[in-house]
Amino acid sequence: MAKRTQKAGATAKYGSRYGVSVRRRAGAALKKKSRNYTCPVCHYQKVSRAVAGIWECRKCGHKFSGGVWEPFTRATDANTRVTRRGMEGATATDMTVIAQQAALDYERQLAGEESVSDEEE
Repeated sequence: MAKRTQKAGATAKYGSRYGVSVRRRAGAALKKKSRNYTCPVCHYQKVSRAVAGIWECRKCGHKFSGGVWEPFTRATDANTRVTRRGMEGATATDMTVIAQQAALDYERQLAGEESVSDEEE
């Protein structure tokens, strides 16, 4: 006999309430929250969420802040670079120039993608 329903996973507790798209997004967030991530110190996949925004490695005990649903967000790389440059002795003026250059590069990249999509049409 064939299965009649799909497995609902972590969102099964909501039943048929709230709509499909909302349940899908909630399921994705719950999966991100509960999986193990790689520790930036010992490089084992033992990092789990302690509380919202606080992540802890169960192997080496390293605690650090991150996103609410996942420890490394899109802004993590940029923040790490800024912190590292600040520790290496870059001045505030240098940081401003670097940020402006990054913004210009990003705008050029977006403009390049738009022109490629226009040519394809």
